[in-house]
Amino acid sequence: MDRRNKSVAVIGAGDYIGGAIAKMFAGQGFNVYVGRRNGDRLAPLLSEIEAAGGRANGRSLDARESDDVAAFLAEAEAIAPLDVVIFNVGANVNFPLLDTTDRVFRKVWEMACYSGFVTGREAARIMLPRGTGNIFFTGATAGLRGGAGFAAFASAKFGLRALAESAARELMPQGIHVAHLVIDAAVDTQWVRELVEAAEGPEGLSDPERFMRPAAVAEAYWAIYNQQRDAWTFETQIRPFKERW
Repeated sequence: MDRRNKSVAVIGAGDYIGGAIAKMFAGQGFNVYVGRRNGDRLAPLLSEIEAAGGRANGRSLDARESDDVAAFLAEAEAIAPLDVVIFNVGANVNFPLLDTTDRVFRKVWEMACYSGFVTGREAARIMLPRGTGNIFFTGATAGLRGGAGFAAFASAKFGLRALAESAARELMPQGIHVAHLVIDAAVDTQWVRELVEAAEGPEGLSDPERFMRPAAVAEAYWAIYNQQRDAWTFETQIRPFKERW
């Protein structure tokens, strides 16, 4: 099937990683459909893709609402057969254990774990009848080990990883490539830079190779997408060459 006759849905199409993923796939000829909270903030991304000759649409999306996710993916499918769904919702927060309220823990779990379950389930409903498709989940270091102050986030990301693995064992034999991408790095975003500068001062920003570029994450997803069926990856870990692990 020609790429122009396929669609890619990005759930969690923020200004950095999600936006870079959308631009990567749009640049390769796919119809891209993007969703995020505060969908009005998608306008610059959509304009950039269209200015480069790509095709993209998008809207506000609450990934915690199963009906909204199902409708969103159905809309992407209506544009062109849905070939790739990428779940990229974050919810990275740091709270000491005693300061982690019930509300915070529940909200982080809903955003980073439950939303991934809903996304994977609804994507599978569309893809399984065709016996082909790709469902990718953005993971984090917190999904491999829990750090101090990250009880809520790590619990959610551990859960997302388990969900992805269970889905992969079930769906891959049926022709659906399920992959989990662990980002073991500080991604170069304004929020991360502000945190680093607050903790270390301006010198913490002096090394340009300290951070992972959002475009590099998009390139990793593109590489996973292009794997042959007889050599599929379930999980890939990516990190800057200077990152300690």
